[in-house]
Amino acid sequence: MTSKEMREDPLFMRNNFNPVGKWGFALIQKQDIDLSNISLIASSNTRANDTPKNRCNGVHHYVDDYRFNGVYDHPDRSLSRYSQYRFLISPEYSTYADMDLWRQIESTGKNRWVGAYWQDKGLKVVPAVCWSTPRSYDFCFDAIETGCIVAVGMIECKTSKKLFLHGYDAMLERIQPSAIIVLGTPFAEMRGNIIPVKYSFNGRGGC
Repeated sequence: MTSKEMREDPLFMRNNFNPVGKWGFALIQKQDIDLSNISLIASSNTRANDTPKNRCNGVHHYVDDYRFNGVYDHPDRSLSRYSQYRFLISPEYSTYADMDLWRQIESTGKNRWVGAYWQDKGLKVVPAVCWSTPRSYDFCFDAIETGCIVAVGMIECKTSKKLFLHGYDAMLERIQPSAIIVLGTPFAEMRGNIIPVKYSFNGRGGC
């Protein structure tokens, strides 16, 4: 591919969505999703031509990043498989507090781009929201439409409960989510319309 062809390739440029906010992320829009009887399976447990029992699940990406890098690098390859399922939670790329800030911004941008791409292809998407320290608040809540249903993972957050809850409250203020799908056991102090869902990595779900 020539340099001119690369500049004209939306998959290389990632410029096929209107940029939003300070960082120019792609916007994940608010969608109506049936939140009754929610169950989730890990993206690594999705299958081509899955059974009707499993297709009623939502799909989460609360697994190691390497397991779902393909949804950003080659987003078209998983569309047929993912389109079977009830909804998708956008991929939560790591935003660890000890990561350089540019990496955390990149992870957030990839999360939003993939979610916007899936919505553009007609799929139902719940944005995963994650944060690290207060300095991440400048970008980690951007490009999610106000009033969205959002998803929050409890994995690894219990090592810094105070920091997690501070970010959670900031998320409520910025996004004003209509509901929060919480993967794992929520803290008693967490406010909002919380829908707790048991975390399952190896399980195949079933509604």
